[in-house]
Amino acid sequence: MSEEKTDNIPTPQHVLITADQVAEKVDELGKQISQDYSKEAPLLVGVLKGAFVFMSDLSRSIDLPIEFDFMAVSSYGHSTTSSGVVRIVKDLDLDLAGRHVLLVEDIVDSGLTLNFLRKNLLARNPASLEICALLVREDFQFEEDTIKYTGFQVPADWLVGYGLDVAERYRNLPDIWVAGSES
Repeated sequence: MSEEKTDNIPTPQHVLITADQVAEKVDELGKQISQDYSKEAPLLVGVLKGAFVFMSDLSRSIDLPIEFDFMAVSSYGHSTTSSGVVRIVKDLDLDLAGRHVLLVEDIVDSGLTLNFLRKNLLARNPASLEICALLVREDFQFEEDTIKYTGFQVPADWLVGYGLDVAERYRNLPDIWVAGSES
């Protein structure tokens, strides 16, 4: 990708996961979720902004009646490093009590945001809470049942595309790219 470097924002360097690989994995996850929730009508909770592309495609791969809601949380702002503090920027509109909730994440990095969201959502008394993450860092350590649906294990590089950004850029790329500084 030929892109001018501006404002010291990392630029896409090379494709890590192609759009076709993503589509195949999303379809696989949708089929598994359809099978697992065959007697339920799950509520998909997307974590904005990154998960909106993934959740949109995933929802079309789920052959069940589903509902949507969104939360926006922040620990990065416009930076490429986490502040270490997660805050809710936009809360849910729907009540989770007694609902089968599937939290949809674009990427699980350190686990800070995921742990915050799990505790927050469980406090709302859902009938069940499962997590679906398109990407999980290879070095992220988690209990086996924490993330029920995982797309890809990825290296600790900064990734962009398919909803992932750096300083709000590159979310619209169809592939998932490794971003970095031009050498």
